[in-house]
Amino acid sequence: MVKKRTRRKSNLWKESVRYILESKNYIILAGLLFVSGSLFGLVFASELGFMDETLKKLIEETKNMNVSQLIFFIFQNNLIVAFLMIILGIFLGIFPIINIFANGAVLGFVFSKVENVNLVKAIFSLLPHGIFELPAIFISVGLGIKLGMFLFAEKRKEEFTKRFYAY
Repeated sequence: MVKKRTRRKSNLWKESVRYILESKNYIILAGLLFVSGSLFGLVFASELGFMDETLKKLIEETKNMNVSQLIFFIFQNNLIVAFLMIILGIFLGIFPIINIFANGAVLGFVFSKVENVNLVKAIFSLLPHGIFELPAIFISVGLGIKLGMFLFAEKRKEEFTKRFYAY
């Protein structure tokens, strides 16, 4: 049974930051998996033609949205994905690993489709989105992977509780 602790907000904030810093290797791994997926998508774009239809559906779904609707759509999607990546990390971190690599592959695939535009310019056009979104996703994926690694601990139940409740 998990003991309840009363915490002041400032302590909760400090504990959260401490836990994220303690998880930095997993977060870095998430970033590296994303970059690897991006390179994969860029190099093997000709083999990933099935992504065209998915991207067309996404464009069709969002084309009539105004700016605030699009921002809400992106925020809602990122929030759901972040939550799922942490929770689904329970299964050895497999789902977060696959998800972050696949999302990187989609980005690499999209970059491969950019014609008559400098790739560096295309990357910098995504920079405003990446300032907040990518670190948040990397953190959630990293925490999901870390959560899944409890299976390799000696005291699995205690380690799961520690990682799940982050204290």
